[in-house]
Amino acid sequence: MTTQQQRTMPRVVWGLSLGQALLITGNILLVSVSALIGKQLAPDAAWITLPVALQFLGLMGVTLPAAHLVRRVGRKKVFLIGNLTGVLGAAVAYWALLHMQFTWFCAGTFLLGMAIGVGQQYRFAAVENAGSGQQANAVSLVMAGGVLAAILGPNLAIWAKNDAAGQQYLTAFLILLGLYALTLVVVALLPIKTPSVSEQTGDVRSYVELFKQPLLSAAIVSGTIGYAVMVLIMTATPLAMMTANFEFSHSAHVIQWHVLGMFVPSFFTGKLIARYGERTIILIGCMLLLACQGVNQMGHSYMHFTTALIALGVGWNFTFIGATTLLTRTYRPAEKAKVQGINDFLIFSFSALASLCAGYWQNTLGWAVLNALMMPATLIAMVLLYRGFKLESKQVA
Repeated sequence: MTTQQQRTMPRVVWGLSLGQALLITGNILLVSVSALIGKQLAPDAAWITLPVALQFLGLMGVTLPAAHLVRRVGRKKVFLIGNLTGVLGAAVAYWALLHMQFTWFCAGTFLLGMAIGVGQQYRFAAVENAGSGQQANAVSLVMAGGVLAAILGPNLAIWAKNDAAGQQYLTAFLILLGLYALTLVVVALLPIKTPSVSEQTGDVRSYVELFKQPLLSAAIVSGTIGYAVMVLIMTATPLAMMTANFEFSHSAHVIQWHVLGMFVPSFFTGKLIARYGERTIILIGCMLLLACQGVNQMGHSYMHFTTALIALGVGWNFTFIGATTLLTRTYRPAEKAKVQGINDFLIFSFSALASLCAGYWQNTLGWAVLNALMMPATLIAMVLLYRGFKLESKQVA
């Protein structure tokens, strides 16, 4: 590693952390208002969370193309395209809300989802720009940018609830537009690595060969289930709190505590992974998800919602960062686009389904049943993770 690389890599990782903070701020702002806007504009109660689901569909749809485009043109150009898409999506959503157009609002959240999907690649860029042995810490540092987002996102949502003309949530999308524009500038100034010759021309194994690795399956399954469970419960929470007669500011603050739970642990998750290993940290994360589901069935007080959502956030942090770090051990340089792409595609496919089910299940089944349904999925993740590591140890032996 050259002296110049040693000087620039910390700047890149810190810059990616700032960019991630700005994007997550926008994501939290979007999550805080999208279901409530859907409740205002949707022609039927079954479609209340369609804008949120389309956000995840946009995210899901862009993951594979973006990952493969990275191999050809590099991460920096792809990140710039992603932020421009976010600017366009925020502008479309603003116009749609101004004119009370549900279809166009859904189109705006779809574009914003595509921008979010590209932004998910920031954690992999951090790994590539970190020093040897620092991959887990690099992922943690980038994810730690969400702490700033946890403070800004919900408060911006509360502040933007009404603009001067009295139109609910309209200002939120002007703020989103500004956040994507600012992130565009941050990324443009970063010296992000370009693809190496080995990354562009090396041999790539088939999906069949890749998935013969037990650790790859374990990483993708645990990351996918952990993310989907978090999305479903988080998306349904504002609706459940509205049903329990809480004010919007109360649900926004619960989401804020949830997001702090998601990202504050990032300051030490990398060190915990280095000390105890990915399996232990992911399993602890799954147990916290189960704790969240249990607390949500015990009552409907502000404290119940807050405690459960904090546990949900920390559980997601451990499962997601643990799974991401584990994933980086399963591919060669030329295979990273293929593996990272299919990983994010599966994660956000199930997250899209979870977000679409959230409103319908909350309205038809209720809060307690919704949470109970997530318990078997979480247990499946734990069993498959344990099995993956057991098979891996047999192959090594």
